[in-house]
Amino acid sequence: MKLLIIDYGAGNLRSVERAVAQVGGEPVVSSSPRDIELAEAVIMPGVGAAADTMRNLRERELIEPVRGYIASGRPFLGVCMGQQALFDYSEEGGRHECLGVLPGKVVRLPAGLKVPHMGWNRVHQTRPHPFFDGVDDGSYFYFVHSYYPQPDDPEVTIATAEYGIEFTVAVARDNVVATQFHPEKSGPTGLRLYHNFLRIAAGVRSV
Repeated sequence: MKLLIIDYGAGNLRSVERAVAQVGGEPVVSSSPRDIELAEAVIMPGVGAAADTMRNLRERELIEPVRGYIASGRPFLGVCMGQQALFDYSEEGGRHECLGVLPGKVVRLPAGLKVPHMGWNRVHQTRPHPFFDGVDDGSYFYFVHSYYPQPDDPEVTIATAEYGIEFTVAVARDNVVATQFHPEKSGPTGLRLYHNFLRIAAGVRSV
């Protein structure tokens, strides 16, 4: 399976690469639009601000290849900023248009909360999904973020967490799955999610 991790300058790129390799994947890291077109599974990591992410994708001429890849129905995993970029726009530092794959926006955590929200937090699964196969509801995952997605369609949410408010931390629709937290920083439970994504990409359901 041609598994691609998109390199657009994201800071967590190598930790995602190591995590995927640890669960048996053989990822290729690339910033080539052609490699995205040829991939059979894609992971888009990310840390930092929406404006920087979208500028980096634009400068590398990756926006349309990513949209086209997702539209093709092949498996796609977004992590942290890689999730936020899927929505229509982010309010981080003003309004910044994103990929528009999932209807909704990205907003700041409420005033009065310490940001960034950093550390371990329980994640509650809101509906069954193969991405969470073998992962107990209420498991802890590692977060580093100040913004979170607000999907227009609540049905895309597959997990939430609480930090002052309840908010969406994982989404799935068709071939797309994405998380606000960092599976690659979340120990064995996080590795299980990468394992599950590889199984989804291979068309195999875990038992």
